[in-house]
Amino acid sequence: MEAVLVIRNGGVISFPTRHLYGLGADAFNTDAVDRVFEIKRRPDNKPLLVLIDKQYDLTRLVRSVPYAATLIMEQFWPGAVTIVFEAKDTLPVNLTAGTQRIGVRMPEHPVALALTNAVQGPITATSANITGDSGCSLVSNLDPLITDKLDLILDVGALKGGIGSTVVDVTAGSPKILREGAVSAKDIFSAVSQKR
Repeated sequence: MEAVLVIRNGGVISFPTRHLYGLGADAFNTDAVDRVFEIKRRPDNKPLLVLIDKQYDLTRLVRSVPYAATLIMEQFWPGAVTIVFEAKDTLPVNLTAGTQRIGVRMPEHPVALALTNAVQGPITATSANITGDSGCSLVSNLDPLITDKLDLILDVGALKGGIGSTVVDVTAGSPKILREGAVSAKDIFSAVSQKR
């Protein structure tokens, strides 16, 4: 897969995530992460989330996995839930924007999941748009200011669009909903409370 080589060599690609096309780069490559910020015109105080294909990858990213996070992952991964953890000190500072936190999701889209598996490490997954603009579910709608700076575009046709992932912060132990998206807060809290 050409996309894997591009990412491993520090490139930035556009690829399908759940609803929209995203910007993918090696999450451990500081220069590649800088390029994502530059391409997207993203403020450097806003961290990027990463995608993984197996829970074991968390050992490279996070300090610990609270029990609540384990329950959420069992119920909703792969899927539309991004979990915010305390980041390991070894992560690039630009990836976490100095917050010491990292958002992680296991994607359900088969191409995104296969890509993270083939790369054998976490990749960035911010939407492929200029910050403040709407995301795109069609490659043909991507801004040329984005596409002209990409090393590769994985076009799989129209994505379903729609609401983004639910973002849950588990850094304090118990979950806190930062953004309610495709999975309701009620469902998150139900998953955590059912197995306690």
